[in-house]
Amino acid sequence: MNAFAAAIDLLFEDPNMAVDALYRAGGEGSGTPVRVIRKAPDQLANFGDSRFVTDTLTLDLRVSEVPGIATGDTIEIAGELFEVRSEPVRDRERLVWSTEGRPL
Repeated sequence: MNAFAAAIDLLFEDPNMAVDALYRAGGEGSGTPVRVIRKAPDQLANFGDSRFVTDTLTLDLRVSEVPGIATGDTIEIAGELFEVRSEPVRDRERLVWSTEGRPL
């Protein structure tokens, strides 16, 4: 394990940063326990000549816990279910998946 992987593990183990969740490939099955960092930044969107602010939900998961993730997978956090809505992308070090979630 390198220093970056150790730092990511510390972030995901921090109860102030990450939460317990269940990951389900294809939204099926009993789920795999994972830790998730949940972010909800505002995002600017353009529509014609107008700009407006929209809510977003970004979910970060460790690649070591979820080697492959795809749109249509689900993540359950404290009884609340989210669908992976956008194509997941990895960070530069290939340690963390980031994807947009949609409440179901």
